[in-house]
Amino acid sequence: MAKSEWSFKSAVELSAALSAKKISAVELTRDAIDRVERHDGKVNAICVRDFDRALGAAREADAALGRGERKPLLGLPVTVKESFNVAGLPTTWGWTPQKDFRPAEDALSISRVKNAGGVILGKTNVPVGLGDWQSYNDIYGTTNNPYDLGRTPGGSSGGSSAALAAGYGPLSLGSDIGGSLRVPAFHCGVYAHKPTYNLCPTRGHTPPPFPAIPMERDMAVIGPMARSAADLTLLLDVMAGPDPLDLGIGYKLALPEARHAGLKDFRLLVIDSHPLLPANADVRGAIEQLAGRLTSAGAHVARESPLFPDFREASRLYMRMLMSFLGAFFPPDILAGARAGAAQLSPDDTSLAAERLRGMTSSHQAWVFDEGARAGLRAQWRQLFRTFDAMICPIMPTPAYPHDHSPEQEKRRINIDGKDHVYPDQLAWPGIATLTGLPATAVPLGLSKDGLPVGVQIIGPFLEDRTPLKLAELIEREFGGFLPPPSFDD
Repeated sequence: MAKSEWSFKSAVELSAALSAKKISAVELTRDAIDRVERHDGKVNAICVRDFDRALGAAREADAALGRGERKPLLGLPVTVKESFNVAGLPTTWGWTPQKDFRPAEDALSISRVKNAGGVILGKTNVPVGLGDWQSYNDIYGTTNNPYDLGRTPGGSSGGSSAALAAGYGPLSLGSDIGGSLRVPAFHCGVYAHKPTYNLCPTRGHTPPPFPAIPMERDMAVIGPMARSAADLTLLLDVMAGPDPLDLGIGYKLALPEARHAGLKDFRLLVIDSHPLLPANADVRGAIEQLAGRLTSAGAHVARESPLFPDFREASRLYMRMLMSFLGAFFPPDILAGARAGAAQLSPDDTSLAAERLRGMTSSHQAWVFDEGARAGLRAQWRQLFRTFDAMICPIMPTPAYPHDHSPEQEKRRINIDGKDHVYPDQLAWPGIATLTGLPATAVPLGLSKDGLPVGVQIIGPFLEDRTPLKLAELIEREFGGFLPPPSFDD
């Protein structure tokens, strides 16, 4: 069966077509299912299929449309990262001992998607414990990048980004603490939005078999992924809002509107270099071209500013605080090895690897002092956003790289313009927004000379998510956006 005219349409376009009765929800769902059945043998993005229930939900959506009902996602096919609880489907986070765990209730965000009329096709693949920028595990196998099957689609929301790029519905849900929304979007040429911290309640995005209760997970967020910038706002508005079980978590206030409506009014800081982790020529070239286009469109573009926080210290702080949180869940043998390694560190060793070890073995007292440093960093960002409306910078230093499943990530290397760098050091780029809970939108900027997607993240002020989202829409409208992978454009 050939590609239908609907396979790569945006959610906004599909919603309009449904309302105009140009297509039915059942037809859209069958179109997406057909693409999964034809293509996913080579991509392996959809690890849990739920097609029967999806078709049932689509029939209900068609009945609702026939009654004149209108909901934000009514009749739209949606995929969901495996780590979200969906009642009756396995939630494993890639851990083999949890392969039979099936929650009885939907995650709050899943309930909201269903209540908004979304049709859930199934769940998308993840790395073990959501702890990699490659999406593979012993339960579901390896997910491949639709632009080059020998390369990673990113992670940990890699199944979601690959599904979007391959045309399996217009929307997906993902999560992010180390770039897990933005990195796979970057590697697969799609859009994603890391919301302001706590904007979207995470109840039910829960490691199995723990109960799905409201809780704060330091720096971790859930958010939308799509093939079009406007679709991010559509899904974000469904996911956002406080958890009714705990009104102390989440933000109840309405998000302010975007600061500007046109490119010419934006004041932008564009950064393409990091003193600890450079971006390669492909990424820098894409940013240079974007900066030129924005300037030509009338935007005020600065390439440096004394207001920009110290990138070195911010990256080191992020490594410590991230691993302090994640390390709390590591098994005793891993923590024992980390303590032994940290004990051997010289006080003068300020490498990012050293800071990760320090974070894993951090005392509560050390964390409290780091939290104070983070508060100071937040104040610096607030000052910067008095002068600038948004900052544009890389998400990762290189386009998608070949699969590397060697077990010790600290021993892996990433090649940047001929020089090897420590694989986990790539955290520095996504961490710039994560550490202080800032909203960040991943935007594709076309393809590299090797045909691999490249892009940037747009970081906005705290709780001003609509500003980077609006800028992403304007960039897409003026300069183009998602490009279907050639071997899947059928």
